[in-house]
Amino acid sequence: MVLDLYVDGAWIPSVTTDLIEVLNPATGERIAQVPAGAAADVDRAVEAAARAREGWAATDPGERAKLVSRLADELERRQDELTDLVVAEVGTPRRTARWAQVGLGILDLREAAAAAADFPWEEPLRNSVIVREPVGVVGAITPWNYPLHQITAKIGAAFAAGCTVVVKASEVAPLTANLLAEAVHAVGVPAGVFNLVHGHGWTVGEALAAHPDVDMVSFTGSNAVGKRIIELSAGTVKRVSLELGGKSAAVLLADLTDEEFAKAVPHTVRACYMNGGQSCNAQTRMLVPRERLGAAEELAKRAAESYTLGDPTADGTRLGPMVTEAQRDKVLGYVRTGLSEGARLVTGSTEAWDGPGYFVAPTVLSDVSPEATVAQEEIFGPVLSIIPFDTEDEAVAIANGTIFGIAGAVWSTDAAHAEAVARRIRATQIEINGGGFNGAAPFGGFKQSGHGREGGAFGLEEFVEIKSMQFRPAS
Repeated sequence: MVLDLYVDGAWIPSVTTDLIEVLNPATGERIAQVPAGAAADVDRAVEAAARAREGWAATDPGERAKLVSRLADELERRQDELTDLVVAEVGTPRRTARWAQVGLGILDLREAAAAAADFPWEEPLRNSVIVREPVGVVGAITPWNYPLHQITAKIGAAFAAGCTVVVKASEVAPLTANLLAEAVHAVGVPAGVFNLVHGHGWTVGEALAAHPDVDMVSFTGSNAVGKRIIELSAGTVKRVSLELGGKSAAVLLADLTDEEFAKAVPHTVRACYMNGGQSCNAQTRMLVPRERLGAAEELAKRAAESYTLGDPTADGTRLGPMVTEAQRDKVLGYVRTGLSEGARLVTGSTEAWDGPGYFVAPTVLSDVSPEATVAQEEIFGPVLSIIPFDTEDEAVAIANGTIFGIAGAVWSTDAAHAEAVARRIRATQIEINGGGFNGAAPFGGFKQSGHGREGGAFGLEEFVEIKSMQFRPAS
C-alpha cells in the first residue's frame, strides 16, 4: 500500500516517486509505503491553505467549533480502525492505544470546540475593541509517538481559531494521519483548510518551516529539530510553538506513610512506562528519601516486572516494542551508559530480546547520580532512574536540575505540602498525589522543553493574533 497526499480537498500523488517504508515495530515487517515528499509538494499544500485562509477565517467561530465537534464524532465512529493502525505502526498495546492514543485525540477536538464557545473573540477595552483573529496558515510538524493525538492537539485549536493547516506527519507512523484526513474529508472541512504532506523532516519539514507563506509553525519533537525550526522560521519572523523533550521527576517526599509510598512507586513506574516510555512527559526520574531507597527498589522491581512484554495486539501485553530498531538500540545504549556511570540494574536488560521486533525489557536503574547521562538526557524508552535525596531542598534542586521542564509529580501525606513543593518545580504539568489528567489544562514546556501551550483555551490562544481598534469618543 502506497499512501497519497491530501491537498486542497483531494488525494494526489507526490511529485516524487521516491518512497519510505513503514514497518510494524513488533515484527519488523513492511506494512505500507509513503512518498518521500519534496518541496514542490509543500508548495502545492501551502498554496491551497493560503487560498482557503480568508474564507475560513471569515466563518463564524460557532460554525468552526461545530465542525471540530463533528470531526471528533467521526473519529469516535472510527475509533477501532484508528486503534488498529496505531498498534500496527507504533506498537502501543491495544488497550492503551484505544484510550491514550485515540481517546486523547478525540478529547483534543472536544476541548478545542468547548473552548471556542467561551473564547473572547472580541471585547471592549476603554475606547478600543480588542479582536482575536486567526494567525493564518499553520505548518504543523508532528512526531511518531502519538500520531493522532499530536495532530489533533494542533488542528483542533487551529481550526477553531480560523487557521488553515498543512500537516507534515511523521514518516515513521503516517497511517493514522491518512485516516484522519479521510475523516476530515468525510465531515466536510472545506478544501484547503486541512492538507497532509508526507516525507522526511530534512526535505518536507524544512521546506514547510522556511516557507514564506506559512505564518506559524507548531512543532512537537526533539530539541535538536526544534532548534533547527527556529533557525528556518527566523527568515520570515514567523510565530513558532514548540513542544520538545522532557526528563520529568516524581518527587516522593519523606512524610509519606509506608502505605502511601507503596502506591506512589508503582504509579511512577506506570507514568514512566506509558507508551513504552516514548512520551515527552514520562516520569523517568523517581526521587526518593535515601533511607527508603531499598524499599523503592523492591516496589519498583515488582511493578516493572508485572509489565508483560510482547505482541501489542494480545490482551495481556502491557509493554510493546520501541518504534524502530534505531530507537531500541538507542535505549539499550543508554542503559549500558547508566551502568558504566555507576548506576545499579534493579531489573531489565542491556540486550535486545531474542525474537522479532524492537523490544526493550522494562528497566529500573538505582543509585543514579543526578548528573548522570540517564538522569539528564531524554531516553524515550521504558527506563526508570531512581535517585536518592537527603533533604527536600535537594530534591527540588534535582527535579529542576535538567534543561527540561515539561511535567512532574509530587507525593506527600499532606496535599498542601505537596502543592508547596510543586510550586517550586519549573515544569508545566505537575501531578499532586496522582492527580488525574485534565484535557482543558495547558500542556507544554519550561526551559528547553519548548514554548507555547496546547489544550483547551490555552491551545486556542496560540493560533490567534490580537488586534486593537481605537475609536474616537463620540462628541
